[in-house]
Amino acid sequence: MAAPIPDYEQAGELKIGQVGIANLRIRTLDVQRLAAEMRERVQRAPKLFERCAVVVDFGSLSHCPDAATARELVQALKDAGVLPVALAFGTTEIESLSRTIGMPLLAKFRAQYERQAEAAPAPPERVVERIVERVVERAPAAPTPEVEPASAPAVAAPVPVARAPGQLHTTPVRSGQRVYAQHCDLTICAAVGAGAEVIADGSVHIYGPLRGRALAGALGDTQARIFCREFQAELVAVAGNYKVRDEIPAELVGKAVQVWLQDGRLHIEELI
Repeated sequence: MAAPIPDYEQAGELKIGQVGIANLRIRTLDVQRLAAEMRERVQRAPKLFERCAVVVDFGSLSHCPDAATARELVQALKDAGVLPVALAFGTTEIESLSRTIGMPLLAKFRAQYERQAEAAPAPPERVVERIVERVVERAPAAPTPEVEPASAPAVAAPVPVARAPGQLHTTPVRSGQRVYAQHCDLTICAAVGAGAEVIADGSVHIYGPLRGRALAGALGDTQARIFCREFQAELVAVAGNYKVRDEIPAELVGKAVQVWLQDGRLHIEELI
């Protein structure tokens, strides 16, 4: 009898959110396998995952699990060493399940839905403005030069889009502290100590040692990056995809590096 082919794909994909809560996206509803994977994560990095708050995300499954299975999974995850605190927002069935098993819903971890909403078609006002711009561009020049400068800009001038400036932090980030840059990049001109956490919706730039955790693209920006002058991180993450210290090549420790996401995988490379 031929030996079974091993399955190397994880049953649950764990991502780190912008508030230090982990999102466990269930890919395969196998309670024992999910518990074993979580137990391994806790054993490998207990300072990061032991008693870590976890949001359980059933959004990748074709069918919402029944209440008995959901309760079994929650208990198995507790036994593995983490604390399931909520279900991720999804369908009406998941909303009903959350009521049945007595767990709250959290919507923040559906970042891809939020980003899709941001990329939705322009509102009617902007559509009208673009039509006006096209009409102005195609219209013949006014015969009187004094009229053209006064009228054209008033109709065709684009509406400026406000962008949040980057956030600058100049003092050391000590153990237990968290610095979060919302909707912008974060620059740290000091050390990030062990047990500290720096988070940005954009990129993270650290001009000093990184001994704690750095999370870029906290709302799902896959183009965000982490730049660090001295790399000794406990954890780095971009758009929820993370690596812990044990997964980081030893030859990069202490070096200046950049961290980025490509094809769904986290890459770490020395800066030259």
